[in-house]
Amino acid sequence: MAENKARAFFALMGYHFNPDTITALLEMEPTSSNADGMRGTPDKPTISSWEISTDEVTGDVDVYALTDIITKKIEPIKDKIKEACEIHNMSPRLGVVLTLSVDKGEVCPDVGFGGRTTRLMAEIGAFMNIDYQLSERI
Repeated sequence: MAENKARAFFALMGYHFNPDTITALLEMEPTSSNADGMRGTPDKPTISSWEISTDEVTGDVDVYALTDIITKKIEPIKDKIKEACEIHNMSPRLGVVLTLSVDKGEVCPDVGFGGRTTRLMAEIGAFMNIDYQLSERI
């Protein structure tokens, strides 16, 4: 039987920035980063990214709890995030990646963002997005 799966992440994305510079500025190690934007050209721009993420959870998925984990990590550095976004012209994003089970026995999780998370994302000008897909039947 397929289970629901989810993870939450916060990412800074943009063109022509070095993720190592962002790590130093924020004083926080990312879960993942991508420096492709450093190699992009004006005619073929490529996006760089700096990301922190929760582990992927399965079964009883609580999207509010996952995004709260991210909120608590970045809340203390919100001013540094805003500064980094201004200096490097980056776009902040909070995302949830959700795979929903198609099996009848699985419960569909509540999906949304709490007040604390929504307030913080508004303060730093972040996009909030939920990407979802359906699992394959096992």
